[in-house]
Amino acid sequence: MMMKFHSRVDALNTFVLLGTVLFLIGLCVFSWIDQPGSLTELIWISFMLLVISGFLLWIYLGTSYEITEDELKYKSGPLSGKIKIESIREIDMNKTMWVGIKPATALRGLIVKFNRFDDIYISPKDNEIFVAEILKRNPKIKINRF
Repeated sequence: MMMKFHSRVDALNTFVLLGTVLFLIGLCVFSWIDQPGSLTELIWISFMLLVISGFLLWIYLGTSYEITEDELKYKSGPLSGKIKIESIREIDMNKTMWVGIKPATALRGLIVKFNRFDDIYISPKDNEIFVAEILKRNPKIKINRF
């Protein structure tokens, strides 16, 4: 049985991501009003600003996780992957990882440790329900609650 979980989005990430998107769109509009360069330059600048804005919105709206019978799948914008549930050895709950692979849009999520030295940070809407589902598939996983 497959279960899908959307990522929790906290106020800090909303402020940073949506604030950046609004700022970039504002720059785009301002460049057309002020017209600092040629039409080709304006089109190029606008295109780049809108592509970056679209990329950030893709991450903001498109971050989710799926638990199948034997895999944890994650997707965050262009970043996606899967982890064999049998390879998960430990999960740190309610922590934040500042460096590494982070398909997440909130703080105080889960650090999933798998294989021998690999880890990934995710932020499902409800950490407890997510961990309970993982444990149904692999009860040997060590859970650290912080």
